[in-house]
Amino acid sequence: MELMQIRYFLETARTKHMTNSAKNLHITQPALTQAIRRLEKDLGVPLFTAKGRNIVLTEYGRYLQKKLEPLMEQLDAVPEQLKMMVALEGETIHMNVLAASSLVMEAIIEYKKGHEDINFQLQQNSESELYDIAVTTKLFYQGTEENSFACAEEIYLAVPRNQRYQGRTSVRLEETSEEGFISLLGSREFRYICDRFCQHAGFTPKIIFESDNPSAVKNMIAANMGIGFWPEFTWGSIENENVRLLKIEEPVCQRDIIIHYNRNKTDSRNVTDFYEFLTNFFTDRKFS
Repeated sequence: MELMQIRYFLETARTKHMTNSAKNLHITQPALTQAIRRLEKDLGVPLFTAKGRNIVLTEYGRYLQKKLEPLMEQLDAVPEQLKMMVALEGETIHMNVLAASSLVMEAIIEYKKGHEDINFQLQQNSESELYDIAVTTKLFYQGTEENSFACAEEIYLAVPRNQRYQGRTSVRLEETSEEGFISLLGSREFRYICDRFCQHAGFTPKIIFESDNPSAVKNMIAANMGIGFWPEFTWGSIENENVRLLKIEEPVCQRDIIIHYNRNKTDSRNVTDFYEFLTNFFTDRKFS
């Protein structure tokens, strides 16, 4: 069955009148009659039978009408649904957040106050390129690509407020080679960066606790269960009088927070507007 044949059949089944159906379809009556006969031949069953000057559906015709009407209704609704999808897509910002997730959520909450019509969809997939805006991290000296914003962040070491570190404001990382580290799982970019720092200092960190949840890592460090790397800008100040943040003298421990956006929409105004807001939010937070 061809789509045009289906439309001709359903219109004729609705009016039960060949002349009126042809007029509604803007074709001649002979053309409609020929199309219906060809459909009956293709299906091998009669769909209409004469009744006086009009026609009525056969049992086969009624069955076919019952099956095809809901399908045609769905098909006819597709163009409008696609228009709605386009409109909704313009109001939805897809984000791939692989770094600074807490800070990104704060920015989204603040942005939504003045843009209630904008929706956000977040994922955490290092392999995906299907996003409008991505937030990632790299070693600070690796450079950035086009359509990207980089915000340098120094990484401190969170240590217990005990005799070993009493009065200290900084530390050489090699001094901590025998300490137990609390860390993110190795699949996280931040974990990779911190492992690189330790390699530069000449040791492999002894991990006593690890999690894929940044909040769990922050809480364990703050609870004085071990030492750990602490990105002060992203995670904020540490709220525990028994834990201190020390500057790492050697090696230099910094990273870049990278915010990148794709030009992948016909209308990218909402994406670029939030990108500008997000980069300003990060800049203001860093220097506040």
